[in-house]
Amino acid sequence: MSKDLKPLAPIAIRFQHDLKINGKGERTQQSYVRMLRKFSEFLGADPDSASEEDLRRYFLHISENQLWKPSTINVAYQALKQFFRLTCPRDWKTLQFVRVQVEQKIPTVLSVAEVHTFLKLVEKPSMHCFFSVVYAMGLRLQEALHLQVYDIDSKRMLVHIHRGKGAKDRLVPLPETTLQIMRDYYRSHRNPMWLFPSEGKDHAMTHTAERPMSESSVQGVIKAVMRQLNWDNRGISTHTLRHCYATHLLEAGVSLKLIQKYLGHAHLTSTMIYLHTTTVGEEHAIAKINSIMRRKS
Repeated sequence: MSKDLKPLAPIAIRFQHDLKINGKGERTQQSYVRMLRKFSEFLGADPDSASEEDLRRYFLHISENQLWKPSTINVAYQALKQFFRLTCPRDWKTLQFVRVQVEQKIPTVLSVAEVHTFLKLVEKPSMHCFFSVVYAMGLRLQEALHLQVYDIDSKRMLVHIHRGKGAKDRLVPLPETTLQIMRDYYRSHRNPMWLFPSEGKDHAMTHTAERPMSESSVQGVIKAVMRQLNWDNRGISTHTLRHCYATHLLEAGVSLKLIQKYLGHAHLTSTMIYLHTTTVGEEHAIAKINSIMRRKS
């Protein structure tokens, strides 16, 4: 929780504990508790005092009166469903039929050359290594931040991702060039646990750091480089490198099934979105389209 928020009410603390017991990740816990607080603000009372009609009014309110994205509305729906299932069980029909149509957007993807242009401009060794690792293995931000030294199997050239989304482990191929970048950076800190340890003033805490570097420091670097490249209107984030990894593997002929495995997707349908980020393999169809259009002209 951010420092400017008021302390959590007892019912919200219980909800957070219930989510943890239910196996939800820390980020999911935080976003669901945040949505519960918004519902409480709407009510002007604790959420466990709400009636089904209050819930209906709130769902209508956020879908009609708020400038929320469908994905944000969906998080609110899921949060309140969990609250009235786990913490304050209610047998309400509204909880059964509420749905939101979440827009499936095609991810932003950089070319291979653009990725290398970006990496060249990230001069700080820790950040250059971090973004190189994210791209070379298609990792999520938190997965990369929490990489530990013993996750790296240099003999088999694999990296064991222990803290993936949904607590699912997976093995990801480790490119030789990336291993060398990791080794060069590791020599600068030799932290016994973290590959990307947090840095104190003058980098004095790096060797003894007990936690990984912060998400905000990573986000600050990528925003600064995007401004330098005049790419700050393209919607590029750290997660874009994961999209690039999947797309570039697909363009190189790697099967969707293997890409699914490397990304840690539970369902192949999640991986199939990358079929829309490339036109490789469509050359014959595009040539036919051009031929047809020329005849019509």
